[in-house]
Amino acid sequence: MTATSSTAAGPTGLGNARIGVVTFPGTLDDRDTQRAIRLAGGEAVELWHRDKDLKQVDAVVLAGGFSYGDYLRAGAISRFSPVMEMIIEGARQGLPVLGICNGFQILTESHLLPGAMLRNNHLHFICRDQRLRVENADTAWTNSYEAGQEISIPLKNIDGRYVADERTLDELEAEGRVAFRYLGMNPNGSLRDIAGITNAAGNVVGLMPHPEHAVEPLIGTGRTDGLGFFTSVLKQLVSA
Repeated sequence: MTATSSTAAGPTGLGNARIGVVTFPGTLDDRDTQRAIRLAGGEAVELWHRDKDLKQVDAVVLAGGFSYGDYLRAGAISRFSPVMEMIIEGARQGLPVLGICNGFQILTESHLLPGAMLRNNHLHFICRDQRLRVENADTAWTNSYEAGQEISIPLKNIDGRYVADERTLDELEAEGRVAFRYLGMNPNGSLRDIAGITNAAGNVVGLMPHPEHAVEPLIGTGRTDGLGFFTSVLKQLVSA
């Protein structure tokens, strides 16, 4: 990653990695995400939606929630927040960016990832542990996993149905850009069971399930399958 006025060069050790977590009005999972980063060995840096710089962070997470109450469309207003100008610019220069749930919605609205997120096909909010298959283990946020590995992390959304036109879907499949796929029952009607995707460069990843809620053995189901997202980016930054 190239250092710019808003990003820093890769750290020399895991403890030096600064991972920004953006809070928008209505964000719910920023604190959980910060804790996950610290458990993985990084330094969590708070970013506010009105910030006009990224405080020299090495990567960014757009956490889950209901930014601006999901008015207009989920993520549609947040996409125009001042901090997103810096994130969009940084992502295009190689800054690792992870969008979780509402963060994924913001990434599609920002056109950093293709497609769109619509209301679940059953029109209900869903909250449950969800099995996933890792389809791409070569991104900045998935390199701690193996391709084909099955993991289980919590899912909670009402606008979680991933859609795109057939050409885009075919391109994602052909280029290996489907990062995660739902296993078992499709929880929201996402096309081709897609739970998460990546950009062509592999530095931007979005998914609907919540890895930050599966990082400690004493919480929830006791699984830590989500911790790999955060150790992945730390390893990526060290090797950069």
